[in-house]
Amino acid sequence: MEALKTSTDVFFLMIGAVMVTAMHAGFAFLEVGTVRKKNQVNALIKIFTDFCISTVAYFFIGYTIAYGIDFFGSAPMISGAAEKAPEAYGKSGYTLMKFFFLLTFAAAVPAIISGGIAERAKFWPQAIASAAIVALFYPFFEAMVWGERWGVQKWFEGTFGAKFTDFAGSIVVHCVGGWMALAAVLLLGARRGRYRKDGTVVGIPPSNIPFLALGSWALSVGWFGFNVMSAQKVTDITGLVAVNSLMAMAGGLLAATLAGNKDPGFVHNGPLAGLVAICAGSAIMHPIGALATGAVAGALFVFAFNLCQNRLKVDDVLGVWPLHGLCGLWGGIAAGIFGATALGGIGGVNIWAQVVGSVAGAVYAFIAGGLVYLILKVTVGIRLTDDEEQVGADVAIHKIGAYPEDDLVRSR
Repeated sequence: MEALKTSTDVFFLMIGAVMVTAMHAGFAFLEVGTVRKKNQVNALIKIFTDFCISTVAYFFIGYTIAYGIDFFGSAPMISGAAEKAPEAYGKSGYTLMKFFFLLTFAAAVPAIISGGIAERAKFWPQAIASAAIVALFYPFFEAMVWGERWGVQKWFEGTFGAKFTDFAGSIVVHCVGGWMALAAVLLLGARRGRYRKDGTVVGIPPSNIPFLALGSWALSVGWFGFNVMSAQKVTDITGLVAVNSLMAMAGGLLAATLAGNKDPGFVHNGPLAGLVAICAGSAIMHPIGALATGAVAGALFVFAFNLCQNRLKVDDVLGVWPLHGLCGLWGGIAAGIFGATALGGIGGVNIWAQVVGSVAGAVYAFIAGGLVYLILKVTVGIRLTDDEEQVGADVAIHKIGAYPEDDLVRSR
C-alpha cells in the first residue's frame, strides 16, 4: 500500500508537470498573436529554447539552491530504489518528479519576461539571462518561501504569527517574473517607432487574434494543473483550489471585459489576471472571495496596461508587468484578506505577513532582474540593431519568416 501511495503521488505530479509544460505553448501563442508577423517565429523559438535552458539550469543548480538536494548520485540513489537511498529522494522517483513539476514553474519566469521584451531583444543574451535567472535568482527567492530555508519563514511566523502564504506562486512565480520583466523592459527601451518625439503613442495592433485566444485558452486550462497539483500529494488535493481558480478566472474575464470595453486583448488576458491573483490564496479562500480577487485583478490589468503603455510610455509588449507583476502582487496581499476566517476563509494567514512578503518579492525581483540585464547590456548588448528590428527578428535572427511561401511569392 505504501508503494502504491508513493507511485500515485508520482503519477499525480507527472500529470501536473505535463499540464504546466503545456502552458508554455500558451505563453508562446499568446506572444505570437500579439507581436507583428515579422516576429512570430522568434516568439515560438524563444519560448521553447528558454524552457530547455531552464531545464538544464534548474537541474544542475537551481533546485539545489531552492531545496538543498542535488541529483549527482547514481540513478538507483536519486530515484529512491537503492537500499540506502536518502529519505529526501523519496520512493519511485518522487523527488525527481517534484523537480520536473517545479521546473515548469521556474521556466515560467523567462516565458513571462519574453512577452515584455518581445520584438527587439537579441536571442543569445536573452538565453543567457534565462539561464542566470533560473539557476540563481529565482531559486534563491523560492528557497526562502517554498523551501523554507535560511529561517525566513520562521521569521515571518515569529514576527506576524503566521508564515508567508503563497500556495501556487502569485509572488514566487508571477510577481517575480513580472517585476524582472519591468526591469528588462526599462533597460531595453521601447520598440522602434512606438512613441514619437512629441510623445504621441503609435498603435501597434496584434497580428493574430485567434492565436492570442488560443494562447489564453491553453494557459487557462493548464492553470488548473498549476494550482491544483501544487498540493504535490494526492492526499492533500482539495476541490476548493479548483473551484477558487475557476471563480477567479471568471471574475478576471468579466471585469476585464467591462473595463476594457470588450477589447479582445483585454478579454483574453482578463482570465489570466484572475488566475495569477488566485495562486497565492487558492487553498484558503472562499469561492466568493476568489471571485472578488479575480475581478479586482481583471480591472487592475486593464487600468495598469493603459497607464503603462499610454501615460508612462513603458513599452511592455504583452503587458506582463501589469498582468504578472501587479496582479501577482495583488494576489499575495489578497490571500491575507480573503483567506481570513472573518471573510469566510480557512485562516492561518496574516495580512501583514502577506503585505511584507509580497512587496519584498517585487523589490527583490526588480533589483535582481535589473542586475542581470544591466550586466548583459553593458557587456554583450541586449537589443537588436535598428535595421534588424526593422526587418523583424524572424529574418534577422532565424533567417525565415512565419509564412515563407508567401514571402517567396512576394519576392518574385
